[in-house]
Formats: sequence, structure tokens, C-alpha cells
Amino acid sequence: MPTVQKKTAIQASPEQVWDAVRDVGAFHLRLVPGYTENTLLDGNERTLILPDGGTVRELIVSIDDQEQRMVFAVKEGRMPLLHHNASFQVLADNQGGSFLVWTTDFLPGELTEGIQAQVNRVSEVIKHTIEAASLN
Repeated sequence: MPTVQKKTAIQASPEQVWDAVRDVGAFHLRLVPGYTENTLLDGNERTLILPDGGTVRELIVSIDDQEQRMVFAVKEGRMPLLHHNASFQVLADNQGGSFLVWTTDFLPGELTEGIQAQVNRVSEVIKHTIEAASLN
């Protein structure tokens, strides 16, 4: 099973980054405004509404405050996934900032290039959004 991992340095405290990541119902506001228009929660299921009206349905598997790790799985989206499981984990750097580690396991392997591109693109949006919010 392929794995894509991205470690992004964010100039904000681990507490600030984790607060945004763990707020799973505000994904469209706190992590990716403009990239996602809205977030709907129904129990552990999250539906992301995309700007073009498309949707991505996810299962929130775990929110671990001690490890500062949130795990989710895409149930339905645009990509023809057979399996998807991903996590965001917040780690402290040694200068008061943070690293956001995004790990995604998926099938089929033919989607690796597309998933890597999406992870890279969305990671930059998350970085910019959190850093801008930390200045306020």
C-alpha cells in the first residue's frame, strides 16, 4: 500500500496548530478557506463542500489530544479510491513553532502522483491559513 507523507513547518505554536486541526467541523474556516467552501458534521462523518459544489465524505476516526493527532478516512470523493486513511499530527519544533505531519495510506497505487500533488497544495494552504491566524 502506498504512503504519502508531508512535513510542513508552521510558524505558530503547537497549541495553535492543534486547536485548528482538532476543530474538524471548521475545516473550511481554520485550515483551507477557499479550497473548501463548507464543512458539515453528522456524528463522526464529515462532508466537505468544494467550491464547484462537489463533495468529499470522510469518517473522523480519532482525535487524540495527548498525541495531537487526528485520523480520518475518505469514504467518497472524486478520486477512485479503494482505501484511504490519513492523519494530521502536530509536533513542536525547537524554536516555538510547529510541524504538521500529514500521512496518507491509500489504494490504488496509481493515484500516488495525484495524491502527492494534492497533499503538497493543501499543506501550503493550511500553513498560510494558520500562520495568518496566529498573527491576530
